[in-house]
Amino acid sequence: MSPYSQPAMVKWPPWKKLVFCFFFLYLGLNIFPWVFYGGIPGISYFSPFYDRFTNWAVTKANAKFFHVREVLVPVNGSGDTSFGWAQTWFNLSLALLGALIWFVIDRKRRNYVQLNYWLCLFTRYYIALIAFLYGSIKIFTQQMEFPNISQLATPLGDFLPMRLSWMFIGYSAPYQIFSGVMETLAGLLLIYRRTATLGALVATGVFLNVLMLNLSYDIPVKLFSIQIVLSSLYLVINDQNRLIRFFILNKQTSPSVLYTYSFKRRWMRLAVILLKIGFIVVALILPFRGAMKQYKAMQAPAPRQLIQTGFYDVIHFVVNKDTIPPSYKNDRRWGDLVLDAGGLGSIRTTDTLFSQWYGRGYFDYEIDSLKDSLILSVPFEAPILLTMHFELLDSNTVRLQGVRKKDTLLVDLMKSNHHFQLTDKQFHWLSERNR
Repeated sequence: MSPYSQPAMVKWPPWKKLVFCFFFLYLGLNIFPWVFYGGIPGISYFSPFYDRFTNWAVTKANAKFFHVREVLVPVNGSGDTSFGWAQTWFNLSLALLGALIWFVIDRKRRNYVQLNYWLCLFTRYYIALIAFLYGSIKIFTQQMEFPNISQLATPLGDFLPMRLSWMFIGYSAPYQIFSGVMETLAGLLLIYRRTATLGALVATGVFLNVLMLNLSYDIPVKLFSIQIVLSSLYLVINDQNRLIRFFILNKQTSPSVLYTYSFKRRWMRLAVILLKIGFIVVALILPFRGAMKQYKAMQAPAPRQLIQTGFYDVIHFVVNKDTIPPSYKNDRRWGDLVLDAGGLGSIRTTDTLFSQWYGRGYFDYEIDSLKDSLILSVPFEAPILLTMHFELLDSNTVRLQGVRKKDTLLVDLMKSNHHFQLTDKQFHWLSERNR
């Protein structure tokens, strides 16, 4: 049975047609084919034109109507930037206005069963794509990593809510893997039409939890997570009558025909199979393969370095031949220094030369063994901040010498055996007391 086989005389109430028109336009704007299939040759050619037009339209609409900010900040690591909010208001306004016009012009149409099938199809696969992408990196514990030494050395009260939540999830690999498995399960259920209703319910539960985390811990992916939850709820609402009868009224219900479509020609059926296989390869297999490759790379033993990674106490700090004592509260003085694995480090200092996060100055570092130099640069960028010549005084002590702006520095570091209990990953079946 296909949507076309439903009685042609079935008439939707006006509110249902209006709601459909709104969601068709709103979800269509957020799941635009050129964005959804941006990696496909040919279609990707139009993406820059679509992006430029969208940027122009959102900027003009914001200046005229929304006034989120005078100068919009593009979406970056945060999805909740001023541009993100302006684009959300733009899409909502456009969808509402378009739905009203559509409803009035096409008011004699009895229903949108056929068009709703295609909207639900695209929505299913869109949610499945997101579920596979996030599920794969969670299963291999790539999204939230275990707290590094710099974070362990930072007082809890200095962290912002997002970083606290990231470390909370990253601390427990089993919990993060469980979250990834549930997201992947939702995606798998959604791409098979017989289990699509169950997939919509699982996706709603999974992404509603993500949304609550984003809202509760000020994680800047609120708009995107709201969009995913609304997309999942749209699928659930389409099956509301069957779900209410089964779960609430405890009555029998008929099979769903919402996701069923009969392709009469053989080449169409073959094309559907090939498209689904291609989707599984691109959306499921390749992300899992990439996440597994990255996981193996991170698990590989780090190359031996002249300066070991770890936590270092600053035992001597000399600026222009003037020794700065540890109690001297000045941004010139370093309290301790951390070299984390992966080339990220931090210093307990308020010196604005470094990127200040959570009361520490962060940097990327590279060791030049030929020149015995420790090169500090801006995190995730190229500019070099400091180049320090190092000398190994003994197995645990390192001397750094260099120039910060116009000041000469001499810093003696002693590797500390400081132990953080959180790294023990404790678990107890039997607990005689609270810890």
